[in-house]
Amino acid sequence: MINEAYKYSELTGKIIGCALNVHKALGNGFQEVIYQRALAIEMTDENIRFSREHEMPVYYKNREIGTRRVDFLVEDVISVELKAIIQLEDVHLAQAINYLEAYDLEVGLLINFGARSLEFKRVTNKKFKQKEQGNPQVK
Repeated sequence: MINEAYKYSELTGKIIGCALNVHKALGNGFQEVIYQRALAIEMTDENIRFSREHEMPVYYKNREIGTRRVDFLVEDVISVELKAIIQLEDVHLAQAINYLEAYDLEVGLLINFGARSLEFKRVTNKKFKQKEQGNPQVK
């Protein structure tokens, strides 16, 4: 699961491992919030630092135009979006990528607990711009 060619591979591998444990224990069929609570417990037990339902600003032309809550912001660098649906679709992948771009994060995970087997996708922000020192709002 760990591929050193990918940024944050070790951390994303740990998150996916936590999600696999949750899916193994609960199976599919619950609402998303149940998986979110269980994943929070797993990540806490694994000493992974995260913020749940983390509110993040969305910018357009350097102006804040609203906020969006990401299911988990892990170690301040990885967005984790959860779903509890039968099958992931392209629209869910596009949504996860859009969030990365809006938040200016480089790496995210899209995890679906609703399928028979856990589904997960690693997404990257090709438009990622590292924030300049002293100006955290650079977009």
